[in-house]
Amino acid sequence: MKPHLLCIGGEDHSLRIPFLLALRDRGFRMSAAGSGDSAPFAQAGLDYHRFDFHRFLNPIADWVALKTIAELIAELRPRLVQCFDTKPCLLVPLAARGRRDARIISTINGLGWLYSSRSPLALGLRPVYQVLQRLAARSTAVTVFQNRDDQAFFASHRMAPRRGHLVIPGSGIDIERFERAVASGPSPAELRHVLGLGACEVVLTVTRLARQKGIPTLLEAAALVHQHRPSVRFLLVGPRENEGPFAVTQAELDRHAPYVLAVGPRSDVPALLGLADVFAFPTELREGIPRALLEAAVAACPIVTTAMPGCNDVIRDGWNGFLVPPRAPRPLAERILDLLRDRASGETMGLRAANFARHEFNLDLTVARYSAVYEGLLNGTSPQQSVNAVDDGPTEFEHERHRQALRSSAIGGHEG
Repeated sequence: MKPHLLCIGGEDHSLRIPFLLALRDRGFRMSAAGSGDSAPFAQAGLDYHRFDFHRFLNPIADWVALKTIAELIAELRPRLVQCFDTKPCLLVPLAARGRRDARIISTINGLGWLYSSRSPLALGLRPVYQVLQRLAARSTAVTVFQNRDDQAFFASHRMAPRRGHLVIPGSGIDIERFERAVASGPSPAELRHVLGLGACEVVLTVTRLARQKGIPTLLEAAALVHQHRPSVRFLLVGPRENEGPFAVTQAELDRHAPYVLAVGPRSDVPALLGLADVFAFPTELREGIPRALLEAAVAACPIVTTAMPGCNDVIRDGWNGFLVPPRAPRPLAERILDLLRDRASGETMGLRAANFARHEFNLDLTVARYSAVYEGLLNGTSPQQSVNAVDDGPTEFEHERHRQALRSSAIGGHEG
């Protein structure tokens, strides 16, 4: 039996249940803790401990969460503690300071509002959080980044352990589970009927309806698209009410009715992807590797997203989707229209995105990499060497992509 691993995250921690189950299948004794609902963990047979913390600025709530996490680690006494999400990756190492019996692994899955926003509040808080992050790094055995831009940023600001940091792209997509969800979910025809979409072309977005996720930009782009193709419907899937001061207002959404439909959070996203003619992901944040973007890629959707860290790790402009600048509604609208007008090119790029995501971001590979990090920590092997052993040599997909690039350049094709 491998050691006890406690995995701590935020309100959407249930999305990592396949990751936790795969680690359990590898022999780890698994526990989880987060601020979300306990029911999905109970259904999966996972030991789960719920605690409260505030996603936004709240020093009192942060202090309470810090004490709760420290008490939980002391009670469970795990050998390994893995944390995800911005606040937990700061609170967990601080809560574990002075403990020699638990090794902390932090995964930086995006830099979020604090390091992406240009607002005076974010700029003012940034130096404070950098100091706290440096303190947290002293108690962190390994920091995992989901893209190299974030790794370089942390290294340049001395916020990562000097030697113990590496890149593992994404949190992994459970391809089989995704395909089962598609097969068991409603058909595109059923969804079109229920949502009142009829035969309209659909531009789908799955994200929190927050300003920093680019929703105001998307609404402006939707108005531009509507001028050229009035039958297009923009379908927005994701929560709005829990986004606090960053939420787009209902009035903003209403101004774009009837060509914009906000349907709130849904559990049938894999099925919804099947009716998307285009998937738009207009984030303004430095993302890790966005799960919604990976799922759209697995579904072979034609994709338009922003040229932000994390997004540009999944999409190569003009090859498997389009990249546009953040906060730029006109280029976003133009690329959406390009994909709607040229269905053959969109289908080709969608298939390339699906092939790439299935080979490079699948759950099995991600779990193998994390398992290697955990085992390396316990046996004294360098985390990077441990992951290199898993990734030794180029994948067959990399060989095929290279062959495609050579063929394309030989005939003068566009590779982005």
